Amino acid sequence: MVTKDAALYAIIEPVVTAMGFELWGLDYLAQGKHSKLMIYIDSPDGISVDDCASVSRQVSGVLDVEDPISGNYSLEVSSPGLDRPLYTLDHFSRFSGHVVQLKLRTAFDGRRKFQGRLAGIDGDEVLLHIDSEEYCFPIESIDQARVVPQFDD
Repeated sequence: MVTKDAALYAIIEPVVTAMGFELWGLDYLAQGKHSKLMIYIDSPDGISVDDCASVSRQVSGVLDVEDPISGNYSLEVSSPGLDRPLYTLDHFSRFSGHVVQLKLRTAFDGRRKFQGRLAGIDGDEVLLHIDSEEYCFPIESIDQARVVPQFDD
């Protein structure tokens, strides 16, 4: 996790947990006046629009007091959705067997994007089956990862 994201996580996670939700992850996109903080929350019962609004109000208040982001930014709170991003080893373990897309920080075998069936984790490595090959990617080499929704016909 990037340092800024880790600092934001440390501020936001206790608030979200106290409200009875899981902080699935967050993304901070610094883009000058158009910076954005995306917060993903989850719950075994699902997430409603009202849940997102409540968390947004609480987190906004804490961020106003703590002031970890200088300048203007927009705050968005949502469910991770079907194509949920994966951030931690626990996430990769929980979604073992699902098809995922990975984007690496640097190229491996001449490419940065991979899609295959998640085979779980081994230590701090993510195991991915692509065709008949198994790839092992250290979690710190993964820039982005998302579950690819599969729908039965």
